[in-house]
Amino acid sequence: MANLDSPEALGHGIAVAFCFHPLWSGLCKFGHLPISKKLTGYVDKELLYHQLLIDGICGIAIGKHPYRLELELNTYE
Repeated sequence: MANLDSPEALGHGIAVAFCFHPLWSGLCKFGHLPISKKLTGYVDKELLYHQLLIDGICGIAIGKHPYRLELELNTYE
């Protein structure tokens, strides 16, 4: 946009932008999105694991019966 005074340079800049836009959108679609989905899956598993630990420790702390605690914690599988 710095070359608004010269239409030739402006046309070249727009052409370059139109050429590189599909490349960047393709990189995002085929590069970043699969990686982010994989990382989201890892984070979800970690959160579930930590919630399992918290529920198990709290169950032990309040004195739940071990069989009942086992049944409750098996729902995390």
